[in-house]
Amino acid sequence: MAGNGRAERLGKRIGEIVATAIEHEIKDPRLEFVTITDSRITGDLRVATLYYTVRGRTLDEEPDLEAAEAALTAARGRLRTMVGKQTGVKFTPELTFVYDSVPESARHMEELLARAREQDEQVRRAAEGASPAGDEDPYRKDGEDAPEDDGR
Repeated sequence: MAGNGRAERLGKRIGEIVATAIEHEIKDPRLEFVTITDSRITGDLRVATLYYTVRGRTLDEEPDLEAAEAALTAARGRLRTMVGKQTGVKFTPELTFVYDSVPESARHMEELLARAREQDEQVRRAAEGASPAGDEDPYRKDGEDAPEDDGR
């Protein structure tokens, strides 16, 4: 069993190797907009999980996730061979690819926060110049007489 530090270093190195290979060596147009965001490897160094995102050609265009997944699956063997040659480990780990939905989740959270800020601003504008419906201070102060208790 490898130490946790070794697994982290190897996982990071595998991510770098695969990202470089996708960018420079694998000539598949479906991988043109794929980015490796993170990589992890199991403690026994047998399975490396690579997280990826896909962006569209333009800001308005939706990315083709199915094509990217198919291209990564097709290139898995070649990428594994490159990882084995460049890491020099006794057993080359199996590569698995997982779509990283964190960027979409973060974008959705930012949209929700922007909407909440806008609603807060609308409430603040509506409250400007408004006066309370009842007394200015509805709470009893020290020294004021308490209402009589009628014993009910």
